[in-house]
Amino acid sequence: MQLTQQETTVIKDLQTQEKTCVEKYRFYEASAHDHQLKQLFRQIGDEEQEHFDSLGQLLKGDVPDVQAAQTGTEGFTPDATYSSGDNSDEKRHDQFLCTDCIATEKLVSSTYNNDLFRFAATSVRRLLNHIQTEEQNHAEMLFKYKTANGMA
Repeated sequence: MQLTQQETTVIKDLQTQEKTCVEKYRFYEASAHDHQLKQLFRQIGDEEQEHFDSLGQLLKGDVPDVQAAQTGTEGFTPDATYSSGDNSDEKRHDQFLCTDCIATEKLVSSTYNNDLFRFAATSVRRLLNHIQTEEQNHAEMLFKYKTANGMA
């Protein structure tokens, strides 16, 4: 597949965004206090790395074949590590990390929503939509974690 200069620029911008997400999730994984949250950050970071790699394939002219994005996060049910009455520094720290990541996921999802309309190729639009859906799922998983831990 041959990309236009504008499409190439958009993909490179998205890839920069994904690289930042990977770095953020790796940093937050190391910073989180709750082991379950560390695992969640690792999982999401791994998926962000997959997004980065998929965009890299696209820049090389190959459109990765994507499976249907998860229809949701119904199977994700985090355990409560913190009680709703807990006001510890650790809980507040982990809550901040989650809130920041939810805001990031909202921004990234919105960017994909706007950028996918710059492409005529259905296969590219399908890939970007797939990634957008996964970004929305990340925000939902983080929100479920916050809710289970009395942070929402």
